[in-house]
Amino acid sequence: MMNARTLATCAGLAIFSVSAGLDAQDLSQYRDFELGSGLASVSARAGVTSSEAKIIHQRPAVMQDLEWRPSRWIAGSTAASTDPVEQILFSFYNDQLFRIVVDYGHGRTEGMTGADMIEAISEVYGTPLVRMSRAAGRAVSRLEAESGSPVARWGDTEHAVVLYQTSSYGAAFRLIVTDTRLDGLARKAETQALRLDDQEAPRREIARQKKELDDGRATAAKARVANKGVFRP
Repeated sequence: MMNARTLATCAGLAIFSVSAGLDAQDLSQYRDFELGSGLASVSARAGVTSSEAKIIHQRPAVMQDLEWRPSRWIAGSTAASTDPVEQILFSFYNDQLFRIVVDYGHGRTEGMTGADMIEAISEVYGTPLVRMSRAAGRAVSRLEAESGSPVARWGDTEHAVVLYQTSSYGAAFRLIVTDTRLDGLARKAETQALRLDDQEAPRREIARQKKELDDGRATAAKARVANKGVFRP
């Protein structure tokens, strides 16, 4: 029979396991937007049409970005919104949301420190990781480099949440929420897409020049017919 101390230890471990599970679940989403969702679902939740998504690459995978700016006004009211989000960029890999980039407005975070932001975000994602290091062998992406200095990181083997301070003057913060598996696939697809672009550039330029020449000839032919019929010397 287990003694009281053993029972207390087991109960504590059970509570910790449940708590850890909840934190892990939270890491897969930002507000009502969940990583892995399709473009139609995300656009519906954001209140924008999916046709507003911008195609970044079409091969070897379809990669799209959808930008959303929350309303500056409270729905059904003349009062201004206090939402600190300036804009959100949703990135999709083969119709799967793999990254959410959240830019907080300067006016709504002015005066707040990195510690203030960490405290607020930790209420959603739990305790940040002690170490800020990235995965071994993983190069810094252009987006990460442009995002500024990393302030804190939350994550597990499947998700990463990183807070950046984008300016050394005043509080300008960015939060990037990522599905690590899909992000890896998207990185490889982007590298391959850029390689294909370079390989196909000469052929595309020849096709562009041919189209331009054909269009010019067609325009000239049409003008010739119109002008010849009415021309009087």
